[in-house]
Amino acid sequence: MSSVADAWNRASRTAVGTASVPVEEGYALWAPSYDRDPNPLLALEERQLVTLLPDLDGKTVLDVACGTGRWLERLLIRGARSGVGVDLSSAMLESARGKRGLRGRLVRADGLHLPFASASADFMMCAFALAHLGDLDALASELARVARPEADLFVTDVHPAGYARGWQTAFRADTTTIRITTFLHTVGEVRAAFERAGFELWQLLEAHLGEPERPIFVRAGKAHRFDEACRIPAVLICCFRRRTPEAERRT
Repeated sequence: MSSVADAWNRASRTAVGTASVPVEEGYALWAPSYDRDPNPLLALEERQLVTLLPDLDGKTVLDVACGTGRWLERLLIRGARSGVGVDLSSAMLESARGKRGLRGRLVRADGLHLPFASASADFMMCAFALAHLGDLDALASELARVARPEADLFVTDVHPAGYARGWQTAFRADTTTIRITTFLHTVGEVRAAFERAGFELWQLLEAHLGEPERPIFVRAGKAHRFDEACRIPAVLICCFRRRTPEAERRT
């Protein structure tokens, strides 16, 4: 795989423009500013999910594709007994280590091959990662393996309607927009992949941006785009529960 410097060189060939890079290289470039730059989609997701989180007291939690650890930190604060964050990006994990209570709880690993025992997690989060994977079934099967019966799994991503309208997983680096490789999965495809793996969907939200996110657009100099962005669902949120062995036998 090319180095981060190679990726930066590719992204900087023109003084002003757009460059596409693979996932790991893209997040290596994004990591230093990821938590610093306000993101309306992350704000919307957090606003919607915070009221849906279950009681985590005494639970073991796993944050897959944890990035800079924004959700793992929150889950531990809410009372989880133990928790681990997993990500393939060394740079994002390095940023996560600076957050309260996360040092020693972070593992560099592929979400398709988790280094954990089967049926070991009570609650799992996988946020804004689906579009970086071509094979949803592989991810769903691996998360099902690690989940205990009746464990909750919260999955989020940019809504397919946004990608269909040209939205991108992208960020600014100097005068260049860095676009990270993504795959488009429909809502039906996401739901079907996890249900095949043994999860049951109990909540599906197709969240729209709202007034709480308007100031983020204003600060970014994109106030003129806010009303149009609000017209389509911006974030897909799926809350799954791992079926019990008895329920599996009935399906």
